[in-house]
Amino acid sequence: MRGVHAEAVAPAIAIAALLAGCARGPAAGGSAPYVPRAREVTLTTVPLLVKEAQTPYPFLKADFAKGGVLEGKEVYAFSPSTVTVVQGDTIHFTFINPEDDLHSFVLPGFAVSLPGQTTTHATYVARTAGIYAFTCNIAAHLPMMWGQLLVLAPGAVAAGGGETGHP
Repeated sequence: MRGVHAEAVAPAIAIAALLAGCARGPAAGGSAPYVPRAREVTLTTVPLLVKEAQTPYPFLKADFAKGGVLEGKEVYAFSPSTVTVVQGDTIHFTFINPEDDLHSFVLPGFAVSLPGQTTTHATYVARTAGIYAFTCNIAAHLPMMWGQLLVLAPGAVAAGGGETGHP
């Protein structure tokens, strides 16, 4: 009977050990739950292939000409193009637009106009975990000028860590 009893008890002990390991909270010696924080994020609009660059790069003349691959378009970017935060975090954006072209920053339910040669501040709360595209909604800058806001679920980060935003 000893062997049968030991075989029956061993799985129960293993399951209990697994459950104890999964139930780590402050009382069980685990880390505290994530506490949302404020994050400072600076995004800059960057010209990559624009009409003004035709003089130093003569090959662009054909690209911007009628029928060219960039006809009616210009290629700009946001730098950085990916921002990572945690659900519940408040993001204090600083947008720098050093050029004279108007841009915008658009997330679902959030839009900011970025006039030329200005610094613009805006605040956004990352309420729901997920991956959200942000764009400039100026027609000549689409579809090239975009990026991603990655909002992690609180359980995806250690409470003591979470330094996932950009400095």
